[in-house]
Amino acid sequence: MSQMLTTKDGTSIYYKDWGKGAVVVFSHGWPLSSDAFEDQMLFLAEHGYRVIAFDRRGHGRSSQPWAGHTIDQYAEDLHQLVEHLNLDHFALVGHSTGGAVVTRYTAKYGQQKVTKLALIAAVTPLMIKRDDYPDGVDPEVFDEMRANLLDNRADFYLDFAKKFYGYDKLLNKKSEGVVQNFWRIAMQGSIKAHYDCIEAFSETDLREDLKQIAVPTLVLYGTADEIVPPEICSQQAVKFLKQGVEEQIKGASHGLCTTHKNEVSFALKQFLADNSVL
Repeated sequence: MSQMLTTKDGTSIYYKDWGKGAVVVFSHGWPLSSDAFEDQMLFLAEHGYRVIAFDRRGHGRSSQPWAGHTIDQYAEDLHQLVEHLNLDHFALVGHSTGGAVVTRYTAKYGQQKVTKLALIAAVTPLMIKRDDYPDGVDPEVFDEMRANLLDNRADFYLDFAKKFYGYDKLLNKKSEGVVQNFWRIAMQGSIKAHYDCIEAFSETDLREDLKQIAVPTLVLYGTADEIVPPEICSQQAVKFLKQGVEEQIKGASHGLCTTHKNEVSFALKQFLADNSVL
């Protein structure tokens, strides 16, 4: 079942709601949509979970407002979706930028509602290099992304997809269909939202948010991630968490939910079912 939520500022948020059972809510990465989690959603729905995923404002099938493309607003939109669906106890899964969204949501709104949290190749705690985060990614990297987006985003997304899935370094495992599907989803979104979101995912500091989170949290990432380097993000994020569980998928790229979909799906299922981490 797919539906639309109208937020308080009039933005239409598209969401999917499949299956029955314990609830798992998904938050996707940039510049994609909830379709990026279709493999994990199908798998978990077939194993007794109710799975919900939404397209962030300006992405996918949601509407394209001019403003509000910040982690705070994305978390507020998620809060409104949770309230709209009357969700009480549920798990949250966020990939990449979606990891920042579920982290901010959990710290600000979800301490009494979120039972477990999974951060997959997430941008937490902070991506960009600054005086108080000297090991971050050089700001010029994100400036170049913005310039390429404005110059020719269609070509940019085709090139970016290859790096996203690790196809730029793999000689024998590539999928033109996966690249084209990335392009299809990305081009469906708003150029304004995608442009603004580069600042949101690279510059939002989530260190204090992570410190506040007390629920069991899976930090899952691929060791060959070129987009969100594990040593800058995932491996640092787990240090701030009270109940962080770190898990690697060797050789996996940033797009591991697709390239290593079975490993990700099984890791999520095991984490969600593991009563020892409650």
